[in-house]
Amino acid sequence: MAVVKANSEDVKLLARLMRAEAEGDLDLGMLMVGNVGVNRILANCLDFKGIRTMDQMVFQSPGGYESTQKGYFYQRARERDIRLAQRAINGERTWPATNALWFFRPAGDCPPTWYNQQNVGRYKAHCFFAPEAGECPAVY
Repeated sequence: MAVVKANSEDVKLLARLMRAEAEGDLDLGMLMVGNVGVNRILANCLDFKGIRTMDQMVFQSPGGYESTQKGYFYQRARERDIRLAQRAINGERTWPATNALWFFRPAGDCPPTWYNQQNVGRYKAHCFFAPEAGECPAVY
């Protein structure tokens, strides 16, 4: 059962985002990007107040995703990626993205904080950052 509202086009949009942001981190890394996206829709806090749809989340500006500015993002969603996106939409969460609202790919080690948010872990190339539970209870 979906934890956020999503039609088939929303699933494809999330699938394209996940691939464009984390294809190099394989399925699990892409699923974690999906976790962050779903968390942003659920959050209604901090930088994500009023973000209630997949389209608003993916194309948020400022504060959105760099990949939406690159051609690779606009390629058709693959079936494998659509299945991963549906898993994220259905609420499958994977550590360290479980409660994360941000991620990025540093050149070296993950910093302990990023924009005042705590590092909660790294998976392959990406570091994940989550708010405190009291700041964003909807993602906990």
